Amino acid sequence: MKRFSWFNATSLTLGFAFLYMPMIILVIYSFNASKLVTVWAGFSTQWYGELFRNEEFLNAAWVTIKVAVMSSTIATVLGTMAAYVLVRAGRFSGRTLFSGMIYAPLVMPEVITGLSLLLLFIGIGLDRGVLTIVLAHTTFSMCYVSVVVSSRLVSFDQSLEEAALDLGCSPFEAFRLVTLPIIAPAVISGWLLAFTLSLDDLVIASFTTGPSATTLPIKIFSAVRLGVSPEINALSTIMIAIVTVGVITASLITKQAAVRQARDERMAERPA
Repeated sequence: MKRFSWFNATSLTLGFAFLYMPMIILVIYSFNASKLVTVWAGFSTQWYGELFRNEEFLNAAWVTIKVAVMSSTIATVLGTMAAYVLVRAGRFSGRTLFSGMIYAPLVMPEVITGLSLLLLFIGIGLDRGVLTIVLAHTTFSMCYVSVVVSSRLVSFDQSLEEAALDLGCSPFEAFRLVTLPIIAPAVISGWLLAFTLSLDDLVIASFTTGPSATTLPIKIFSAVRLGVSPEINALSTIMIAIVTVGVITASLITKQAAVRQARDERMAERPA
């Protein structure tokens, strides 16, 4: 049976075209000289200059990055702790309730989560701003970190921790020196996932934000409602470029690590 056929090639081409042609068109029209995004009037980079002179977009981008870094860091710490408890603590009173509360944001509609947090912040008298957005993003993103780290802890060889304890390490030192370095890829993946979710969030942030804090997704959504401007195309192109560079860099680092590991294994297998 042939693995390659014209049907498979055509389906694959159409699928990739459906996914990436809108992005390619967006990138092309970000260099359009016309104010009308649907009319090509020649090549120009003026809208990138206009974007970097737009204080509203720059302030929104800074708020978004600040919120994403803080919320993903807190969510990574709390999610890792929750995962460790769920995997290592065994059965304890309230485990079902605890695990249910950890994983509830995974299936809870964002509208319900955002509205609930809004009512909570109003009830305790907390002014909405950067702090409330950070708390909201931490609430719904820590469950994703917990899932990622839990999957790594389940397959973790506990005999390594036991060996560290036998050699005189305290439980905290065994976790810091043995467990944490081994599960570090899962922790980093959880942080990146929480960071991405925070950057992309619109619904929950719209409920928990205030006049002093406007995130980039909210700013873009508000601007698009009045019509797509070339500045938004330029901003989207920059975001696509950043993501592309990040993915390529991560792929190269992973490939180099695999090559280095294979080389070390071959050297270890050589006779002395």
